[in-house]
Amino acid sequence: MGKKHIILFSVAAMSLASGWAQDNLVNSLSGNASTHSKDKFAFTSVYNIERTSVKNQGSSGTCWSYSGNSFLESEMLRKGKQPVDIAEIYTARCVYIEKAKQYVRMHGSVSWGDGGELHDVINIYAKYGAVPQSVYNGLNYGTATNKFGEMQDALKGMLDGIIKNANGKLTPNWLTAFTAALDAYLGKVPDQFQYNGKTYTPQTFAKEVVGLNAADYVEMTSLNDQPYYQKVFLPIPDNWSFDYAYNVQMNDMTAIIDNALKNGYSVGWATDVSEKYFSWKNGVAYVPEKDLADMTPMEQMDMFNGPKPEKTITPEIRQDAFNNYQTTDDHGMQIVGLSTDQNGKEYYVVKNSWGETNDYKGYLYVTKNYVLYKTTGLMINKAALSKEMVAKMKI
Repeated sequence: MGKKHIILFSVAAMSLASGWAQDNLVNSLSGNASTHSKDKFAFTSVYNIERTSVKNQGSSGTCWSYSGNSFLESEMLRKGKQPVDIAEIYTARCVYIEKAKQYVRMHGSVSWGDGGELHDVINIYAKYGAVPQSVYNGLNYGTATNKFGEMQDALKGMLDGIIKNANGKLTPNWLTAFTAALDAYLGKVPDQFQYNGKTYTPQTFAKEVVGLNAADYVEMTSLNDQPYYQKVFLPIPDNWSFDYAYNVQMNDMTAIIDNALKNGYSVGWATDVSEKYFSWKNGVAYVPEKDLADMTPMEQMDMFNGPKPEKTITPEIRQDAFNNYQTTDDHGMQIVGLSTDQNGKEYYVVKNSWGETNDYKGYLYVTKNYVLYKTTGLMINKAALSKEMVAKMKI
């Protein structure tokens, strides 16, 4: 999540180096914001999954780390544990190290920047463990929130210089130098730290305090040009680690989410948020019945003044948008509930990581049609899958 492309109607351009930086987006991804939109919706909760507080990713494309770690925090709550505020930038920093190795190995022919995927959180948790936010916040040069533009330019410049191989052979010190640059920008990670009066390493903290098993989690996508219910390559630029995900049919995605929520599990959600009908300010996302190009200016202004009819989404429409870059892997969030509007239509309740700056204090209401159309990936606990889905995927 976090590639560069142009927002519809040239609303804003994204930064390639820093992915989906929040301060570029909060005002841009508002759709046709309506001052009184919230007054025109009446939501009733159906399922409400326990979760931790809304965070702010600042000017960094680390949504995947914020949403993925929020997902893990909800898993702790579900298991009756005292939740930990897991340090998102510790996870991101470990990804930068692994991504740097891949970038150099592939001669620069993989994605670089803040962008990542939900599976990165699980992979890093398994290999590097976790630390609490109180021990490592990544704010090492006086900022109150993340601001990664200069850092990412500097890191990429260093890696590109290493790839030039001016010595004719890479030195054994290049990764040490790269890590030192991360230390300068984000701070050095302590080998050991104190938490609630006990000493931990990141690995022992993950095992003894967070207490989750990385093998319990699976990633899914839906591509109609790949075999279903098998693991397939996830064809997304920020999949720098070349991971595979289970491929399910389009309508399986909402069935999987519904089953998870019904049984007390949240879901990690990777999606496209570049559409004009995704409104951060109004806190609503849906798929209008008419294409935007066919709407009158008045219809566009009225898009969020209460519930509206939606376009029917088919696997062909979904795949065509993905193939033509109309659906891109922009952002990661966490699905934490299900609600209905005043007409009985169902919306997923989605926790974001852009602070509490919108009408719903950091949350959005997203229709099932939008999820069917714009989802690029889901992260879920295997135990949240129905027996039928487990059998189909042979998990």
